[in-house]
Amino acid sequence: MTHLRTRRRVQVRDERGSAAVEAVVGVPAFVLFVGLIIFGGRTATTHQSVETAAADAARAASIERTATVAKNKAIAAATTSLTNQGIGCLDIDVTVDTSQFNRAAGETATVTVTVRCRLDLSDLSVPGVPGSRLIKATMSSPIDTWRERV
Repeated sequence: MTHLRTRRRVQVRDERGSAAVEAVVGVPAFVLFVGLIIFGGRTATTHQSVETAAADAARAASIERTATVAKNKAIAAATTSLTNQGIGCLDIDVTVDTSQFNRAAGETATVTVTVRCRLDLSDLSVPGVPGSRLIKATMSSPIDTWRERV
């Protein structure tokens, strides 16, 4: 018995240029991914710094004797804290609630500080990421219950 061997022609695909196609698809996706990681990291770091600034400001205000001085010290403390941490805020807004300074000695009272920072993200140039983002934190600190308040 004779077997006729027939050759099957296997069509070989030409792979030239496939690396270029992979690069065209892969590189922008990788750059976008890295940009989103940077966006998330910068936002998280700024949020933590704004919380720290609000806590510093509330503490600075709570140890003062008068509401006016407390407000000024809180604003200075928040601004200094954000500056020292190197946060790139486009603008900083500090709101201080010193209304409980009016309470009589023996009553519990707190100072509440809200810090808002508009974070500059324009240098990222990632599609879908805004040019800036508002980061906000509010912290309170107790005023000494038995201290005389003016």
